[in-house]
Amino acid sequence: QNVPNSDWEKKVTEYFKEKLKENNAANWVPSLNDVPVHYLKPNSLVKFRCMVQDMFDPEFYMGVYETVDPNTNARVLHFGKYRDVAECGVSYTSYMNFEMTQKNFNSSQTVTLERQTFYCVPVPGESAWVKEISFLTELVLFVLNPKFYAYISASQARVSPSTSYTPSRHKRSYEEDEDMDLHPSKQKEQHMGNSGGGDIHGCVEPKRLETEASAGHHLISPNCSPPLDLNFPLPGEKGPACLVKVYESWDSFKVNDVLEVYGILSVDPVLSIVNNEERESSVLDPMECMDTAEEQRVHSPPASLVPRIHVILAQKLQHINPLLPACLNEEESKTFVSNFMSELSPVRAELLGFLTHALLGDSLAAEYLILHLISTVYARRDVLPLGKFTVNLSGCPRNSIFTEHIYRIIQQLVPASYRLPVTIENMNRSRFIPHKDYTANRLVSGVLQLASNTSLVVDETQLEQGQLDATGRH
Repeated sequence: QNVPNSDWEKKVTEYFKEKLKENNAANWVPSLNDVPVHYLKPNSLVKFRCMVQDMFDPEFYMGVYETVDPNTNARVLHFGKYRDVAECGVSYTSYMNFEMTQKNFNSSQTVTLERQTFYCVPVPGESAWVKEISFLTELVLFVLNPKFYAYISASQARVSPSTSYTPSRHKRSYEEDEDMDLHPSKQKEQHMGNSGGGDIHGCVEPKRLETEASAGHHLISPNCSPPLDLNFPLPGEKGPACLVKVYESWDSFKVNDVLEVYGILSVDPVLSIVNNEERESSVLDPMECMDTAEEQRVHSPPASLVPRIHVILAQKLQHINPLLPACLNEEESKTFVSNFMSELSPVRAELLGFLTHALLGDSLAAEYLILHLISTVYARRDVLPLGKFTVNLSGCPRNSIFTEHIYRIIQQLVPASYRLPVTIENMNRSRFIPHKDYTANRLVSGVLQLASNTSLVVDETQLEQGQLDATGRH
C-alpha cells in the first residue's frame, strides 16, 4: 500500500516508539526473561533484556519479493522484513514450492536488503531481586487490568506449549488450530485440561513443562547430534538465548553491551526443517554451501531452543536496576534523585554499620567496600580503565562460609555479580576469557565475559596445594 521511497520502515519504528511511552505500555509487552518461550504467541511483540555475547556475519534477506498465484497468475508483492520465512500465499511457502516460485526471484520488483544478527543471552549474574521485581511489575499490571489479563490468557492459551525437545511430542495439526478458533469452548477445555485443574491460571503446568523440556534437552539419543551449547558465560545460568536480528544502527552496538529490545518473536518450525535440509545437502554437495556443518549448527539452532527476535526498537541500558529511571541524565530523573537526597546520610550510616558487622568489626574495610561498590569505570586510556577501584580484603577466615556470606550480602546490593572461587580445578578446567572458534565461526564465552558494572568477587580463600596443568598456569 506504500509507494516507493515512502519511508514506511521509519513510520513503523516511530509508531511503536510513541506507543511504548503511553501508560507504562512497555510493561505490558511480554518478556522472554519472565515467560517461557512456548507460552508466547509467535509473530507477536515481545521484549528481551539481554547481553550481546557474539555478533554473527550480516545476512541478506528479501526485503521485497514477488509471488505468482498458479491459478490466476496474479502477481503479489510481499515484504520480508521482520520475517525468517518468505510467505508465498495462503496455503504454501517458497520453501515448499521452490520450483514454482524460483522464477519470481528474478523479478525486477525484488529488493535484497541486509540485517545484522546478534547472539544474545540473559545478563550474566543478574541478581534474583532484579528478576523478581521485573516479574512482579508485570504481574501487578495484569492484576490491575483484568480485561487485558484475559486477553493475554486467551492469546497464550491458543498456542500449545512447545515440547519439541522432549522425547515424545504431540502437536495439534493446523486443522485442529482452526477448529479451536471456531469453537472457543474447546480451546478453554483443552487449556484447563492441560493445566491439570491444579491451578486456575495454569501456573503449575508451565513450570512442569519447562522442567521436562530442560531435562529432555540433555537426553542424547545414539542417532541424535549432541545437545547445543548455548554459550552462557557463567555456569548454571538459565533463561533463553536468542538470535536478535537488527535492521538499522547496528554499528552502535558492540559485544558485552546490555540491551533491551522490542521486536517480533519468530519460532517458526520451518527454520529447523530448512536448516536440517541444508546441512544434509551440504554433505552431499560441498560446493552448495561454503559454511561448515558446525558453523551451520551454531548459527542456525532450532527455533524452539533459540528463538529469533526481529528488532523494531533497541536501546542500550545504562543499568539493569528496575528501581531506577532508565536514564539518569534526563530531566525527569532529577526529581527522582531529589526525593531521597535528604535520606542518603542516615542510609549510608546504616549500611556502614551493617557492613562493619559483616566484616567482623572492621569499619575501615566497610568504608573501602562502599567506595568499591559505588565506583565505576567512566573511561579507558589504552589499557588503563579510569575509575576502577578494586578492593582486596585480606585476613579473612579461611573457610567458604564467610566468603559466601559476604557474597550474598553483595548480591542484595548490586544488580549483577559473580563469585569466582579460585581453586585448582577451576584454574585447570574453566574458561576465563572468550576465544574465537574459527571452525564454528563464533566467540566461545568465558566466565570473565561479563556486562559492565558487574561485581566480580574473586574468592582466594579456597587456594590449596595441587598441580596446575598448562591451562591452569596460563
